[in-house]
Amino acid sequence: MTYPVPENEVERNEALRSYRIMDTPVEAAFEDICQLAAQICDCPVAYVSFIEDDRFWFKSKYGLPADFEGCPREIAFCSVTVCGSELVLVPDLKQDDYYKDFPFVVGDPFLGFYCAMPLVTPDGFAIGTICVMDFKPRELTFECQEAIRRLAHQTMAQLEYRRRIIELDETMRALDVTHAALEKEKARADNLLTTILPESIAHELLESNKVAPRFFNDATVLFADVVGFTSLTEKAEPATLIGMLNSYFAAFDDIMEQFNLEKIKTIGDAYMAAAGVPSSDRLHTLKACLAALAMQDVAAKKKAERQKLRLPYFEFRIGIHSGPVIAGLVGRKRFTYDIWGDAVNVAARLEAHSEPEKINVSERVHHQIAPYFDFTVRGSVVVKNKLPINMYFLDRLQDIYSEDEAGRVANRKLQMMSDPTKLLFNK
Repeated sequence: MTYPVPENEVERNEALRSYRIMDTPVEAAFEDICQLAAQICDCPVAYVSFIEDDRFWFKSKYGLPADFEGCPREIAFCSVTVCGSELVLVPDLKQDDYYKDFPFVVGDPFLGFYCAMPLVTPDGFAIGTICVMDFKPRELTFECQEAIRRLAHQTMAQLEYRRRIIELDETMRALDVTHAALEKEKARADNLLTTILPESIAHELLESNKVAPRFFNDATVLFADVVGFTSLTEKAEPATLIGMLNSYFAAFDDIMEQFNLEKIKTIGDAYMAAAGVPSSDRLHTLKACLAALAMQDVAAKKKAERQKLRLPYFEFRIGIHSGPVIAGLVGRKRFTYDIWGDAVNVAARLEAHSEPEKINVSERVHHQIAPYFDFTVRGSVVVKNKLPINMYFLDRLQDIYSEDEAGRVANRKLQMMSDPTKLLFNK
């Protein structure tokens, strides 16, 4: 048995699929429309159906078996209905030339009456029907026919509403995905910012889009510089040189984190850090000196390892001074957190007048930490553009406060002096 096909069958199927209605679960709104059609027309059978390709499917039904979900299009009464846009009324199916031989007319359930209105989209595609049927021939009043037409319009309105809800839900989900992606990207950017700037400074910048400069009455500045770096650049491959710097400076970064110093910047082969900024710390001088000993220890171990392999190595001069500084953010693009003040200049001079594998400190630093460390007195040293500065080599921790023979690692006694309940530094 063949069935009629609308001229716009391809487009009609596409229109139906856009509603995403096929094979969906039972929905109360369509069930109510179906039952209302049966009650208004006083018919024992009613349904809302859709036709896709060669398949006829019930979205909702009344008076039909629960397991009856549809049938092939060729034996569906509504195959004709979806070819037009008007109500189809057949008072007696057995007398109708087209329907009289249909299986459901000549066999169980022996249907005798059919009335259906196509469900027409705003674009003019008949994608399904709302239908009432009876087991015996009958007439349908004009009022009932109008009711079926209106119910068809209501069904289409429900379909449009349903589609908008689906599209809105998808849009909201897409927005959620986009929002999540933006949040992830923001978190990544924020995390990146906190790796570039001190955490408190990064938060201030994110919250207020600016960072106010701050004056610190007392902080400790540390400079470290590679001895003979210029001559090394003339001999070593650039990639090797950069790799070595990265290896040493990455280890120094870990030390700064361990002793709560803030890495300020690297300038070529120079490494600059400070204790007591961006947050005040009464132990800033002690922590800076312990960090310098840890840097000295890392450099000594790398030297021993590389000498065995006959590889080049770095030796560092270190200078440390304490005093007032101003800290703040500079620049609008690729901005940096920096510190300024005479203490910075003095620390740089101390580093320049240090010696390979030595830690050179000022008199002020010596005065603050003398009870814990051993020093070599250097006396007054003339420096460029400054009055003579009394300098000391910080040699090691005193035995009573040292964990190791070299005197570079603080023991538990020193770490717990300020607060017996906790250690000062993470190992």
